[in-house]
Amino acid sequence: MGERLRKIGIRLTASRSPALFQLATELPAAVLARTLGIDITVAVTVAVKSQRAAGDWDAYATAISRRQPTQEDTK
Repeated sequence: MGERLRKIGIRLTASRSPALFQLATELPAAVLARTLGIDITVAVTVAVKSQRAAGDWDAYATAISRRQPTQEDTK
């Protein structure tokens, strides 16, 4: 199946990483490792990276929500 997809130009790794990071935000690393059959160290690494990214997003969203409207925003 993977070879067929590559032949028509679909790259699996481009879809795999975002899906893995999304799962890591929703599941503990141990469950992620067991469910996907990946090494626990890989699952922990992905979980830590996804938590950092989520933290950055939360901080960004908070900063934007507290920002004062500019003249451009009121047009």
